Amino acid sequence: MPTAVCLGETMAMLTPESGVTLDGATTLHVGIGGAESNVAVGFASMGLDAHWVSRVGRDGFGDRILSELASHGVGLSGVEIDSSRPTGLYVKLPRTATAPASVLYYRRGSAASAMTPALLDEPHVAALLGKASLIHVSGITAALSEDSLAFLEAVLNRTRSESRVSFDVNWRPTLWEGRDRSVLRSLANRADIVLVGKDEAEHALGTGDEAEIRALLPDPETVIVKNEATSAIALGRNGERCEVPSLTVDVVEPVGAGDAFAAGYLSGVILGLDQKASLRRGHVAAACTLVVPGDHGPLPAPPVLERILACTDETWAGAAVSSDGFSLDGHAFDDEMRLL
Repeated sequence: MPTAVCLGETMAMLTPESGVTLDGATTLHVGIGGAESNVAVGFASMGLDAHWVSRVGRDGFGDRILSELASHGVGLSGVEIDSSRPTGLYVKLPRTATAPASVLYYRRGSAASAMTPALLDEPHVAALLGKASLIHVSGITAALSEDSLAFLEAVLNRTRSESRVSFDVNWRPTLWEGRDRSVLRSLANRADIVLVGKDEAEHALGTGDEAEIRALLPDPETVIVKNEATSAIALGRNGERCEVPSLTVDVVEPVGAGDAFAAGYLSGVILGLDQKASLRRGHVAAACTLVVPGDHGPLPAPPVLERILACTDETWAGAAVSSDGFSLDGHAFDDEMRLL
């Protein structure tokens, strides 16, 4: 299968119990979180040869990240272990009766923030990039430190002529406070494929209008504009446009859906599917994540996925997804395509 390499920071994640404030919590759930590694997990679940390149601290949090990603089949030969810097950490605060959900970051000075262009010359990393069909990065890396910004620029400058490169804007307002966000436009314009939410584009690029977004990013072969629960639109360099409506989803937890969409869409591109099928694949992957409490929702069995990707526009428009499975043509099926 084709090789896909994702580069970026993954952190340990601490979460209080639902509805409990941090100051009142006596128990914190330990997990991991990282946009690029989420995409790598998605690639691996779709059968690709998926790898993650980054840096973690020589600590229990770093061990937890490596163990969990390995359990999902993600290759880790391009990961450096830092003995002097810690693994990044964030605390995910659930919504309460008096406050919306929020995130606290503890990533300044982390091992991943010390990624530099020199990492690309490490033998294992150079070998991975040399055989990759797709290299995936995001705008998050640009905001971590001056070193990581230089690292991301080096990835884009070095690899575009050798492999297809995808760039997910992944706007994080907290990370860009006091920083020049205009660098995101320059970085995105060096990629082959750009993914951005309409709401993200308004902050990162100054507009949410699809024509204006495409005009601001003239060089990528494809720009994907995601309209949250409405649709996703592929805009080609020469005026091509393909829009696919989102599926109707009984949402359990929205976190991770954007990364799942990226993995679904990009895997379709890697496998040679056309824009419509690739966008549908992205929507299915996102829907499967939206109906589970974690960052990774399992894809339906191949017969279900094939039937969804091949269905008519009318059937697609009426399809629905819940934690119980998919509904097509008014009939509910489980993940093995058994009629419920």
